[in-house]
Amino acid sequence: MSELVRFSVAMPEELLMHFDNLVARRGLAKNRSEVIRDLVREALIEEQWDDPDAIIVGTLTLVFDHHASDLQNKLDHIQHTAHNKIISAMHIHLDAHNCLEIIAMRGKCSEIAEIADSLLGIKGVKHGNLTTTAATV
Repeated sequence: MSELVRFSVAMPEELLMHFDNLVARRGLAKNRSEVIRDLVREALIEEQWDDPDAIIVGTLTLVFDHHASDLQNKLDHIQHTAHNKIISAMHIHLDAHNCLEIIAMRGKCSEIAEIADSLLGIKGVKHGNLTTTAATV
C-alpha cells in the first residue's frame, strides 16, 4: 500500500452534515477519510466505462423462465462462444419455472457489455443486470 498523503477539503456545512450521515451509515469501521477514498475509487472505476479497452470484471444476473422455448440452449451457446471472458457461472432454481443465473466475466469493457447485451436480449429472459468494477484500482 502506498503512503497516505493528507489534504484538506472545504465544503458547506450542510453538505458536510449529509456526508457525515453517509459515513455513519457505512458503519463504525469507516471514517471520513475512508469514505472519501471509497468515493474516489468509485468515480475512477465509473470513468473506466468511457474506455472500451479498459479491463473490467463484472457479474451478470439473469432471471428467466427455463420453460421458454430453446432459451437454455441460446444462453449456453453465447456463454460457450465467450468462454475466454467468462470466469464462472452459477445456475439456481428459484421455483418450478424460474431460474437465476449469475455469470462472472473479465475482459475489455466493450466485450463484457456486448456479452451482457446478447444474453439480456434473448427472448425469455425476464430481468437482468450487469454490475461491473475495475479489475485493478
